[in-house]
Amino acid sequence: MSTRIAVRIILWLWFIAALLAGRALLLQRLAPPAVPALVFGLAGFVLYLYFRVPALRAWVDALDVRSLVLLHVTRFVGIYFLILYRRGELPHDFAVNGGIGDIVVATLALPVALAPLSAATRQRALMIWNVVGLIDILLVAATAARLNLENPAQMRALTHLPLSLLPTFLVPLIIATHVVIFVRLARAQRPA
Repeated sequence: MSTRIAVRIILWLWFIAALLAGRALLLQRLAPPAVPALVFGLAGFVLYLYFRVPALRAWVDALDVRSLVLLHVTRFVGIYFLILYRRGELPHDFAVNGGIGDIVVATLALPVALAPLSAATRQRALMIWNVVGLIDILLVAATAARLNLENPAQMRALTHLPLSLLPTFLVPLIIATHVVIFVRLARAQRPA
């Protein structure tokens, strides 16, 4: 089986498992510290596989870096955070700050990935975008963890579908792709 097919199967199985966990309201049954541990554990596992499985690393490194950036367009979910804040279903600190940050990162991902830039300009834009994006997602995750520890009920919207897919699938991938992009940028800076 090719690496490409294996990666797709694994991603689909992970996605299905995240869907089933969301449907079963698994996140509601976890202790509050377990949710951030799950997010960072999954991100760490993805990165472990990237660094330890040469075929996977070769496959990911062969992808156009712009495809990794375009994954972050999913961060337009920040719009939904703002809607849920307006409805009183998410707290201000998470929904507004995280929502606006995610919308900015998603919006900037489009020109970074799609604009006709020179190689040097794209590298600089990619580095700036990646720093901003990683800081944003780490702040959002830290805020979610803090608020969940203070009062899990205020973060309940993240424990059922569709938002339960964030901690169980999407956020770990987002964190991992930021790290992979940094690795690829560092590799590109090395003299040949």
